[in-house]
Amino acid sequence: MSHVDLMAGPPPTHLPEDPAAAELAHGDAPAAVVRRHPASPVAWAALAALAAEQGADEVTVYAFARVGYHRSLDLLRRNGWKGHGPVPWSHEPNRGFLRCLALLTLAARAIGETDEADRCAAFLADSSPEAAAELLP
Repeated sequence: MSHVDLMAGPPPTHLPEDPAAAELAHGDAPAAVVRRHPASPVAWAALAALAAEQGADEVTVYAFARVGYHRSLDLLRRNGWKGHGPVPWSHEPNRGFLRCLALLTLAARAIGETDEADRCAAFLADSSPEAAAELLP
């Protein structure tokens, strides 16, 4: 009989490779990549980050990040995530989700959505302390 550690948390979630990542690395425009891969967290994160860099209205950045966040939740659930547990920054395909969550945190702060910003920051830190340290000021 094998021993099960009832105090152990859930195993880390490792998302599959995102085909949009290669297109973005190749230099394709984030909006074009989103059109080809609308379920891609990395594409939505790139679009939100580009909008922020170009000085887009904070509501636009918020909207792009929120779509990416929700597409990420769908992908996480399809890959065994049960609503909590580690999503390591060290696993490259997880970074789209983690970036969306960080961008959503920052955009929520920018539009005065303090409760959501706090929840998202805590969710990021719970999912990946390394990502929170890397992505949030």
